Amino acid sequence: MSAKLYSEIDKKILKSIPNPSKEAYEIKIKIPEFTFLGVKEQPDFATVFLTMYPGKKIIELKSLKQYSFHLRDIVVSYERLINIFYDHLMEVYEPERLRITMICNPRGGISAKLTIDSDWAVRGGKEQFKDWVGDSSRDEWNVLM
Repeated sequence: MSAKLYSEIDKKILKSIPNPSKEAYEIKIKIPEFTFLGVKEQPDFATVFLTMYPGKKIIELKSLKQYSFHLRDIVVSYERLINIFYDHLMEVYEPERLRITMICNPRGGISAKLTIDSDWAVRGGKEQFKDWVGDSSRDEWNVLM
C-alpha cells in the first residue's frame, strides 16, 4: 500500500447503530493499537481512549476498527489526526459529549498526550460536566505510567 495524505481519511467508514436507550449513560472505548504514519512517513503508535455520552446513535465497533486500520497508511501529525478524528466522530455520531485522549508512544525519548473534549467552552461546549478539571486521578496518562 502507498501512503496517503490526511485529506484522504474517509469518515464514511464509520457506521452507527441506533442508541437502544433514551436514558443517560457513558460509553468508554480503548483502542490500544492505534497506528498511523507520522509526517516523516515513519510509523507512529498510540493508545486512544474515547468517552462518549451518546445521543440517538452509538458507534458500531467494527466500523471504528476498520476506520482505525484505515489510518495506518495516512501521513499525518498527532495534532492534526486527533482533530480530524474528533470532527469525524462528532459529525457521524452527534453525541451529547465526546472526549478523546491520544497517548502516543515515545519517539526519540519523548511521549505526547493529546486530549479534546466537546464539553470545553473553546470547543463550543457548556462546561457542564467538569470532570476533566483538576482530577488527575482519573487520567489515563497516570494509569499508563
